[in-house]
Amino acid sequence: QVQLVESGGELVQAGGSLRLSCAASVRTFSPGAMAWFRQAPGKEREFVATINWSGGNIDYADSVKERFAISRDNAKKMLYLQMSNLKPEDTAVYYCAARRFAASSTSTSAIAYDYWGQGTQVTVSS
Repeated sequence: QVQLVESGGELVQAGGSLRLSCAASVRTFSPGAMAWFRQAPGKEREFVATINWSGGNIDYADSVKERFAISRDNAKKMLYLQMSNLKPEDTAVYYCAARRFAASSTSTSAIAYDYWGQGTQVTVSS
């Protein structure tokens, strides 16, 4: 059973930075496109960023462009989200997601992803 485990979420002041990490637990699993989504209290889960297997295709939500950077290390089966200039509206539970097949393309839609982590809480104080 593939598991994705996020880490790195914490309380930070507005303008600060955080780096989220996501680890795939199964050594034989090579995820395809991966993504970060987030869900704030009382709101629907929303797309944040996505990256394909090679890292050559990346997409961001407009709200995080120029502030967030997604990356991955396939050898370590890790996904990262570097967040800078954080704002209170970035407060949410951040989820890591992965598509099953290595050749899969990026997607901004949650239904495209086969595996999900449990989430890590990011809180930005004003």
